[in-house]
Amino acid sequence: MKKMNLKKGFTLIELLVVIAIIGILASVVLASLNSARTKGKDASAKTSITSVRAQSEIFYNGSVGNNSYGTVGAGDATTHNNSCTDAQTLTLFTAANTQTGHTSACEVGVSGATYAAAVQLNDLTFFCVDSSGFAGPGIGDATTHVPTFNTSSGGVTGAISCI
Repeated sequence: MKKMNLKKGFTLIELLVVIAIIGILASVVLASLNSARTKGKDASAKTSITSVRAQSEIFYNGSVGNNSYGTVGAGDATTHNNSCTDAQTLTLFTAANTQTGHTSACEVGVSGATYAAAVQLNDLTFFCVDSSGFAGPGIGDATTHVPTFNTSSGGVTGAISCI
């Protein structure tokens, strides 16, 4: 009678190959998750900056704004009372800054008739909203992370807009 030699299990080489394949797949998944996380942060920052538009309109129509976005200038709460320095707007800027790691910018134009707000996103592009209803790509200095605004929109000197 023949003796049957039935070995059950995997060889060391087979196990190492499977572990290597799992490691490669895991690294691909982790790289994809990091990209998705960054895109999610940018989406959150865009939502916060877009909400600035609604908050600015509330300021404009409220008793504080009285049909104005406030005093001309950038959002410095100590020297300007405008939609950029409104408490709810500052909360939205803080949320956008937290998601991007960059500082938001906001400015009100001459006579308080216009405003623009922007932030640099994680992909180093800028996102901007303004009083004309525009919400989209903005301009700025990617090195200093500072958004810039068009200061002569529509031929009206001193008006502020994104493009």
